[in-house]
Amino acid sequence: MFLSVFDLFKIGVGPSSSHTMGPMVAARRFLHHVRDGDWPRPASASVHRIQASLHGSLAFTGKGHSSDRAVILGLMGCDPATLDPDAVEGIIERNARDCVVEAQGFAPWAFDPTRDLIFDYDETLPGHANGMRFCALDENGQVLVRQVYYSVGGGFVVDEMELERMKAGVDPAPPRNTPHPFASAREMLEMAARSGKSIAAMKRENELAASGRSAPVLGQEVRQIWGAMDACVKRGLSEEGELPGGLFVKRRAKGLAEKLERNWQDNMLGPLAANDWLSVFAMAVNEENAAGGKVVTAPTNGAAGVIPAVLSYHLKFNPGVSDEQIEDFLLTAAAIGGIIKTNASISGAEVGCQGEVGSAAAMAAAGLAAVMGGTPEQVENAAEIALEHHLGMTCDPVGGLVQVPCIERNALGAVKAVTAASLALHGDGQHFVPLDACIETMRQTGRDMDAKYKETSQGGLAVNVVEC
Repeated sequence: MFLSVFDLFKIGVGPSSSHTMGPMVAARRFLHHVRDGDWPRPASASVHRIQASLHGSLAFTGKGHSSDRAVILGLMGCDPATLDPDAVEGIIERNARDCVVEAQGFAPWAFDPTRDLIFDYDETLPGHANGMRFCALDENGQVLVRQVYYSVGGGFVVDEMELERMKAGVDPAPPRNTPHPFASAREMLEMAARSGKSIAAMKRENELAASGRSAPVLGQEVRQIWGAMDACVKRGLSEEGELPGGLFVKRRAKGLAEKLERNWQDNMLGPLAANDWLSVFAMAVNEENAAGGKVVTAPTNGAAGVIPAVLSYHLKFNPGVSDEQIEDFLLTAAAIGGIIKTNASISGAEVGCQGEVGSAAAMAAAGLAAVMGGTPEQVENAAEIALEHHLGMTCDPVGGLVQVPCIERNALGAVKAVTAASLALHGDGQHFVPLDACIETMRQTGRDMDAKYKETSQGGLAVNVVEC
């Protein structure tokens, strides 16, 4: 399956790509399915009410991840990419008052969240840990339309048929004439060797062929991704106060950055300055994500801080970075992220946090190695080192919130990414464990991992830390 750089890096809202953006997208898709879809339409009946149920991980951590609010926003016609976070409260309050969902271009339908939005802790839908079922009912309560969706990580949403095609490896819309159709790291390196091109150059040519964009337009839109990431870093560094959700976690990025900046201006750079800046950049993004702000999936919201932190670090410590290098960083990262998602998962509910922060660290390490002059073999090595040392990492958010340990975990993921890139660049690209083997190990580890460690908040820190 071809995954575009714009599939992996999507502008949306926090706190979770799978638990917030996914349900919002699914609810909005259901609106279109009810209005435009191919389903039997009894002449004597019309849609009167909507119901939604959340299952598996979405049920267990849905309230902490604002999944319930996301469903309401989606049924009110909101899109994560264009949603104004400041408008959310007004939309939620309007639904609570009127018990109706009214999206532009759609009929108004009854939807009382106290009755029609169900957290089903008993039934996990068979396709994926993040399952949702939507129903449209007539005025007598008879179901007219029923549709199941799965939020499979990174804001990707599929229905049951799409999920089956995805598991079978069938791309419903294969890109035209992709010049470098690699689906594994081995294929990527073979194609790089044959073509003499970098990973970024191959990915750029694939994007141009698949999308029909011109090279200048593609470059501009990739730089817009970085612009959104950079804006999120800056917002996170400017905000103070307590994060929502009841854990009373305070934002720390602004205070830490001000202290680091004073040291920078006074030329008092300690031996840990690089690590400190990496950490504060990552924390800024994930504090903003936890507050429900605008973020870019990279490849998920829960891991959104790693790639912006590493690229921000590179820009700060290496003056004169060109726009083309920024593009190369993100295109290389997207190439690695596409391989991981195709062959394993980026979903914490499916494979634990190794699939989120681990994947982000691998992507960031590859991007940094590429812009630091690494060969394709060194880039692949950097990704493998970063991913290998996240294997087995659980997803155990305290209180079901993307705060503890998620914010600091992104900081450490960024540090590991830079370390991995540095180690790879000091080698010749030859190494013992291939990236493909590491990705397969992650997939197997995630399959064997107990569900309580996969974004259900039923194990790990989530049960061993007393909530304030």
